[in-house]
Amino acid sequence: MAKRNKAKPSRAKASKKTAKKAAPKKPAKRAAAKSAKASKKTAAPKSKGFQLASLAPTLTQNDLAKSLAWYCDVLGFVVGQRWEREGALVGAELKAGKVTVYLSQDDGKMGERVKGQGSRLYWYTDQDIDQIANGIKARGGTLATEPKDEWGVRAFNLEDPTGFKITVSSNR
Repeated sequence: MAKRNKAKPSRAKASKKTAKKAAPKKPAKRAAAKSAKASKKTAAPKSKGFQLASLAPTLTQNDLAKSLAWYCDVLGFVVGQRWEREGALVGAELKAGKVTVYLSQDDGKMGERVKGQGSRLYWYTDQDIDQIANGIKARGGTLATEPKDEWGVRAFNLEDPTGFKITVSSNR
């Protein structure tokens, strides 16, 4: 079979094709304005893949009964469901507004372990942060930090009875 040589397009034709594909440049002022506008946006771009509607963490507790009392009596969570095994409480579903948090009793099978180390839960609310903090203190709770304005929000920190760190904040 004979080998055919393909003719290469001339440089003039190739540059015309490239010129058609190149987008026209915007004037410097418009490009700078668009860049400044883009940097002001705080919303993350929509994900094209995996998308979630909510998150419900499970926090393994050293003393589930004590933690359940703290989350409900001090913070104001409401028990949704309780799970027992052989008459012993092993877990609970807690709700506060649209948020769900699960608590489970550590069964000790993994030995002694530190919980809450290297992680923090961030809870966001539209309620008055100072009122929430004062209510927690009035119900016998202790704040890790008092409410303060920082990073564009008002927030305070807590630590649950097992050691999980929590930041509660509001834009108000």
